[in-house]
Amino acid sequence: MDRQDRRNGLKGLRQAFDEVRFGAQRTLNLRESLPTPADAAARAEAWLRQQQVDRADEVLIITGRGNQSEGGISVVRDAILRLLHVLKRRGVITGHEEHTAGSFVVTPAPLSALWESPRRNRARGIAPAPAIPPSLDQLDDETRAMLRDLAERGLEGLGLKDTSAFLQGEMLRQFGAIAASIGDAPGREDRLRTAIRAALDQCE
Repeated sequence: MDRQDRRNGLKGLRQAFDEVRFGAQRTLNLRESLPTPADAAARAEAWLRQQQVDRADEVLIITGRGNQSEGGISVVRDAILRLLHVLKRRGVITGHEEHTAGSFVVTPAPLSALWESPRRNRARGIAPAPAIPPSLDQLDDETRAMLRDLAERGLEGLGLKDTSAFLQGEMLRQFGAIAASIGDAPGREDRLRTAIRAALDQCE
């Protein structure tokens, strides 16, 4: 067996291990569709936000190593690397590591990190633009009750015994953070309830 055959064999073995470790649901292969850096970043952000809602332990993003790119540098890989740093600051992921020269293993953050992150950023003097959600009145009774429960738990976690004065603002803040992750596609309220349930489970 020559050197190239050994390399191909090792590559196939690594891919097989990745399929077992991550599976199709937790793998985003950007290398196959050859997107622009902007398209790759947009797809990866939407996908990672959904993985956060789905409470994935770890996921794999394949960017390619840029062998066919100008200068041998993957512009998609660089765009994803920049995105990962941004999403960590925003509470979408807790971290990432290089898996191969053309892929990253990423750890989604708990949903609670979405509203804890602005608090940490403000402490460092960084004031991100807040998400503006629709009115709470547009939600059905079940969703609003779940969101109220989540907000109360968040305030109690800060040590507040009387949460009533801050409850409306906390509901809006948490709603805004979750709404930014689930998007505006059809079935939005169902996805919102799923995300709130996941957040409540993480509060247990």
